[in-house]
Amino acid sequence: MSIVKINALTVPDEQREVLEQRFASRAGAVESSDGFEWFELLRPVEGTDQYLVYTRWRSEEDFQAWMEGPMKAAHQGGGGGDRPKPAASGSQVWSFEVVQQASPKKA
Repeated sequence: MSIVKINALTVPDEQREVLEQRFASRAGAVESSDGFEWFELLRPVEGTDQYLVYTRWRSEEDFQAWMEGPMKAAHQGGGGGDRPKPAASGSQVWSFEVVQQASPKKA
């Protein structure tokens, strides 16, 4: 079965809009990667300042290939001093294996 990677990003209130705009502008950046299955950016509603970036992959190998290729290149940028400061003040990646799943029943 698939694997799930959740990146928990600590985002101060004043950086929320910046973070969401950056994710919106990267739309399509991961969707064509081999083994990619799903993406969601989850905004906190109450009680936390952590956004969750949820991705699902066919395998750990597919995720690692994306991390070492397209993701690494996107986050390195041009290497100049024009790179904007991060919107998140902290990041923690959680890994899970999908052991059960369900989808809505068709009527």
